[in-house]
Amino acid sequence: MLYQRSSQLFAEAEKVIPGGVNSPVRAFKSVGGTPIFVKSAKGAYLFDEDGNKLIDYINSWGPMILGHAYEPVVNALVEKAKLGTSFGMPTALETEIAALAVSMVPNIDKIRFVNSGTEACMSAIRLARGYTKRDKIIKFAGCYHGHSDSFLIQAGSGAITFGSPNSPGVTAGTAKDTLLANYNDLANVASLFEANKDEIAAIIIEPVAGNMGCIPPKEGFLEGLRQLCDDNNTLLIFDEVMTGFRLASGGAQELLGIKADIACFGKVIGGGLPVGAFAARNEIMNYLAPLGPVYQAGTLSGNPLAMAAGLAMLQSLHSDKAIFSRLEEKTAYLEKGIAKVLNNNKIIHTINRVGSMISVHFDANPVFDFNSAKNGDNDTFKKFFHGLLKEGVYIAPSAYETWFITDALTYEDLDFTINAIDKVSKDL
Repeated sequence: MLYQRSSQLFAEAEKVIPGGVNSPVRAFKSVGGTPIFVKSAKGAYLFDEDGNKLIDYINSWGPMILGHAYEPVVNALVEKAKLGTSFGMPTALETEIAALAVSMVPNIDKIRFVNSGTEACMSAIRLARGYTKRDKIIKFAGCYHGHSDSFLIQAGSGAITFGSPNSPGVTAGTAKDTLLANYNDLANVASLFEANKDEIAAIIIEPVAGNMGCIPPKEGFLEGLRQLCDDNNTLLIFDEVMTGFRLASGGAQELLGIKADIACFGKVIGGGLPVGAFAARNEIMNYLAPLGPVYQAGTLSGNPLAMAAGLAMLQSLHSDKAIFSRLEEKTAYLEKGIAKVLNNNKIIHTINRVGSMISVHFDANPVFDFNSAKNGDNDTFKKFFHGLLKEGVYIAPSAYETWFITDALTYEDLDFTINAIDKVSKDL
């Protein structure tokens, strides 16, 4: 495949945009090469500026669960845009999508819409601190909750030390209130509670991690977190920006049967537009302004275009009861096919999957947290990525990202992908 136009566009972008991209992972820094510039997309396919067609397995990092340019979403956007794009005032549409979301997700009474997953998680943390009147939070290494200061923290020298900033611009004062734990390590979390008695406002976690590959929770892990929170009057926050309305109609709470105190959403809930949301029971949400003392605001929150796209998406998911089983079946088919060709070609690997999230790790050992994810052979992944790109298959340009399956993928697409992986594997 030729990428002359993409290369030209990237060179032009570097002159006026830091690194030539508006989000770092797009720069191909971890895999090398020049990023692909997309011209259009439809269904399961991307069409780049050089005219290449690619089967898409990132799907805008998750929201295109029913495919690109999904007709009900596009139609809703077009009709709403004719009436105005932003008002800064309430609309009936906000109540309609809020009522539908609340009806679909267990254990929530009210929801507030914001403009991104980062904003949703940031607001959820502020709400948890205001509600509990405590300052500290626990997050997990390898879980990404956006680029708010509180979340850009890496481990200290010991299991119960304070975290330290891993991005310039994040102050030590901010870092001291963020405690870092190991994913799937309940004893580690318990030790943090012991060392910080009556100081922890919340635990925030991706119930199924998607930012170190797809990492499922071990049996009993989330249940243990729920119990620790109950025992210590601490709130449990599920970051369902990736899993919400994707793993099940009610997200990970429904799929895994674990109740969170606050849930954060993004991706699917916006139908492809920039939307986030956070939701909880009445007694927690009523702490938000204008009802309560915790301030949170946004001029473009509840933007009519975003609400129209999100409502069309949720209505489609809500009306199609078979969607999640179809996604499960397609992803399981893909997993089986990938495993077969990698085994046939004697490529050391581990595959993780939950529902329509899947990741391939080039390591023989189980991948269950950030440290085990880092053990994968990144040189092999780079060859794998560029080999698939050459064959017309686009996966995330990072070994630490999950793939997202869309219902627009056909079994012919899946077979094409499996055959492409077979070809690429012979050169790994």
